Amino acid sequence: MEEKGFTRRDFMKAGLLTAAASALGPGVLRPTGLWAGTSKIKGPIKVGYQAIMSGALAGYGEFHKMGVIMAAEEINASGGIAGAKLEVQFRDSTLKKPQAIKNARYFVDSWGADFLAGVDSSGQALALAPVIAELDKVIIITHAATEKLTEQQVYKKGIRQIFRISSPTYQDGNAAAFVAKDLPAKSWATISPKYEYGYTCWRMFKNTLSILKPGASFIAESWAPFGTTDFRPHINTILDAKPDGLYSTEWAGELITFVKQAKQAGLFDKIKHVMFPVGAAMDVLEGLGKEMPDNIWISGRYFFLYPDNNQNREWVARFKKRWNHYPAYVSETGYSAMFAIKKAVEEAGSKETRKVINAMEGMMLDSPAGYRIFRKEDHQAIYDVPWGLTKTDPRYPFKIMGKQILVPAKDCFNRPPFEGPGTKPPF
Repeated sequence: MEEKGFTRRDFMKAGLLTAAASALGPGVLRPTGLWAGTSKIKGPIKVGYQAIMSGALAGYGEFHKMGVIMAAEEINASGGIAGAKLEVQFRDSTLKKPQAIKNARYFVDSWGADFLAGVDSSGQALALAPVIAELDKVIIITHAATEKLTEQQVYKKGIRQIFRISSPTYQDGNAAAFVAKDLPAKSWATISPKYEYGYTCWRMFKNTLSILKPGASFIAESWAPFGTTDFRPHINTILDAKPDGLYSTEWAGELITFVKQAKQAGLFDKIKHVMFPVGAAMDVLEGLGKEMPDNIWISGRYFFLYPDNNQNREWVARFKKRWNHYPAYVSETGYSAMFAIKKAVEEAGSKETRKVINAMEGMMLDSPAGYRIFRKEDHQAIYDVPWGLTKTDPRYPFKIMGKQILVPAKDCFNRPPFEGPGTKPPF
């Protein structure tokens, strides 16, 4: 169902505005000087945002909205974007490609969106690419992880309107292999989703680990279709193979179900080295609570306790106060996407697509997740996210990362021209 656009009324006192703006960090300060005066940009600046807002994954949509709404509140309370008000409208993307395309066309053709953002599904992101070129509006992808979006659609096909602010499959596959190389596990198996994301991540993990650790072997694969609720046959397949390590890109509610059933089957007692590339997602951590085993390797697109600096701590505190919730990774990517639009428009002095693209290429953004740089060649945001071992912490009702290992994005991300020697990890 279509939802009404979101705007922020002027309700904060001047002192609070200054305090809120100063807390945002050097990359997203309140407009001053040129932009403090009358804007040259005709407002409002409209962003059409789509995410999954119905069905089993509807919680992701709510997490997206929390981050985006909070960003719009802060931006509008501190003067808007170059003096123009930011207005956001949300639509449910479901997981169907036609719906994502329908939403994009509605936002631009009917609502008059200046920018687009969101998108959870890799399949939807790839289907949207030619439509985005036709609509000629900048879109910032905040979740969909396929490397093909940036490597093929942006770099090779030249669809320059597409940017991604979240980490891609490189973090899930390549970075995982960098962690796995130092573990005593030699044989590996996977239970992963039976679609593009699962296949791609497992292939990256195998290819990279094979080079980093030549003795590694990959002895079993079990592919779970989307919507799987009974993982017992997959668990039995893996237990029969007796691997040293298990790598799984199951995510959201399916990862929660898988972990609960795996505990019942004694999997974590028999397989000591387990990696969940999306296990640090807040819905998973909160959904499992104390049922998440200790000493499981987890990661994500952002983890609320990293980086351990004042900017991130203050943002998490503001988020917790605003929503009585800890931020999920899509909360952070949605939030930071709005500030990326703000910075690009103000640097371009325009919301015209070509000028904004020029401003965003190579742009550095100071965000709760740390400094991001939008790579000029393929518009992928480069920033670091840790891998860590789960542990119990009395301050939280769920498991958090204890020991952390940071594999820098520059070490594990593919790099242009994305083919030939030296373009894929390990470099």
